[in-house]
This record gives sequence, C-alpha cells and structure tokens, in this order.
Amino acid sequence: MAVPGRGVVPAGEAVLRGDDRGVLHGDGLFETLHLRGGQPWLLDAHLARLRAGAAVIGLALPPTDVLVELLDTVRAGWPPEVEGALRLVCTRGPEGGGPATIYATLGEVPAAARRARRDGVTVATLPLGVAARSRPELGWLPAGVKSTSYAVSTAARRWAERAGVDDVLWVSTDGYVLEAPTANVVWLTGTALCTVPAAQTGILPGVTATWLLDHAHELGLQPEERLPTPTDLHKADAIWLTSSLRGLAEIRSLDKSPRPHSPVTAPLLTLLGFEAR
Repeated sequence: MAVPGRGVVPAGEAVLRGDDRGVLHGDGLFETLHLRGGQPWLLDAHLARLRAGAAVIGLALPPTDVLVELLDTVRAGWPPEVEGALRLVCTRGPEGGGPATIYATLGEVPAAARRARRDGVTVATLPLGVAARSRPELGWLPAGVKSTSYAVSTAARRWAERAGVDDVLWVSTDGYVLEAPTANVVWLTGTALCTVPAAQTGILPGVTATWLLDHAHELGLQPEERLPTPTDLHKADAIWLTSSLRGLAEIRSLDKSPRPHSPVTAPLLTLLGFEAR
C-alpha cells in the first residue's frame, strides 16, 4: 500500500482513521486497473472516470500527477510477468472534516477472475427495482460513479452465490438489462457488438467495454449501444461480461439456459490483450 507524501506504508501501519467517511458511510470513489507487463492498462481512461465521478459527488482530489506518482510508487518492483490488480481509493476523509483520504494498493489478479476469463460464467437476471432511464433524471442521485458504497452490489453477489450462479445481470422495472454488479454486459448480434448506453441509464461507463467497442472494427464488427431485454440476450450470438481484471468473461448460461461457446471470444480476448488462463 502507498499513501501520498508517505510512500509505501509497511504492513500493519495505520492508513485509515476510524472515523473516515469512506469506512463509515461508503463516501468515496475507487478505480481498479489491470497491471500488465508492470504497467497500468488504460490509466488515462480510469483517471478520467475517477475525476468525472469526483465532480459529481463534490470530492476534491489532488492533481493528476500526484495520483500517477502514487500508483508508480506502489507498483515499483512488481514482477512484470505477474498480472496485477492496482487499486486507487479516494474517500472524503475524516468525519469531522479534513482532506480526502487517498491510497493505492496492489495485489495479484485473483484466481477467480482468471478462471472466469478462461471458462466463462453462469449468470441469472435479478430485478433492480428502478426504471431503465430513471436514475439520470434524478438530479440528487449520483449516477455512473464508481463508488466505494458497495452494499447493493455485494448483496447481489451474495444472492448469486445462494442461487448457485457466478454473477447476476440487473433488470429494470420496465424490462431492460442494465449491468452486472461489477461488470458491463457486451453482446454480439450478427456483426453488431453492443453494450448498454451509460448516459441514458446511469450505469457505470465501463472503461474496458468502451475500449473494446472503440476497437471493434479491427475484427470487422460494428459498435452499437442498445437497451436489451433478457429475451434479446437469449437470442444474441454471444454475451460477455467486461471488467478491468476479468477482461472478458463469456456468459455460458443465462437464467439456467446453457449457451454454446462463441468462436469470437478468443479474438476479443486477444484484442483486449488478455490471456485466457
């Protein structure tokens, strides 16, 4: 772990105060980056999303060069052959007031993420209780931010575990698939590589999904944004979850309906620079 102005902090040394609002209230933001060859992938895009989220919730962040230096400090000496999970956390700081709490951590990409990339995932749909376009219309509700407030996401993941599936896809009250708790959904229909529009729905704009669609033409595919129903996804040629560490995980079962392996998965993983291992 590393902290601005302190550098690498030895294990066991305090970093967070007990009254930090990130701990007490989930009042903060974070970004998780894939470290490959010792370098953070899509760094600029992740920092841009962090700053956009900070503007939405009114969180003052240090200059970008301070954040980059912090990430450089924590990743120094990391073995380039080992995939890393590089995390930058920014909270509102102590409850009584004060500067934001900033720190960075680094660890190996979990085996579960690599396994999902290699073998795919089983998924079930789960009602979220909001209409697809309702959140952006609520001026008070921060939408599309990567918040440290993860109560809803972890509740959904616990439900998935009880239901015997790997993950869920949230469905709106008007019947549209939105996103997974920690991933975006991408699907293939013919030559159209699609994802859900973030601006219309208030879902988190995925850094990995955006990069993938921006480069879809390299595989002869056309990028599109659509609002799909579960029926649309059942009819799709292939469905994936995209996220920073898993990269691309093919959905092999949706609501207990098995799906055949897609020959497009391997080329997409290669395009993203991930190995299915």
